[in-house]
Amino acid sequence: MTTIPHRELRNQSSKILERVKNGETIDVTNNGEITATLIPPSASPFERLLLAGQVRPAITGPVDFRSLPRVASKTSTGEILDDLRGDR
Repeated sequence: MTTIPHRELRNQSSKILERVKNGETIDVTNNGEITATLIPPSASPFERLLLAGQVRPAITGPVDFRSLPRVASKTSTGEILDDLRGDR
């Protein structure tokens, strides 16, 4: 990742934006502190998280709920629903 000062972005914005358009990510600093990150437009937030391994795509298609393990509970379904509904 490249880091450039704000002044360079101001003076050479077309060249820098072309680099970003071509896939480069650039940090912009102001007084030595990173204040912005320029990223290519094709990378959506979800795509970036997916590429970083921080999320995974949802499983598509029907779910067979019968294959899920049953869970025993001391609380009845009615009591659970009453608790969820609260004071409605």
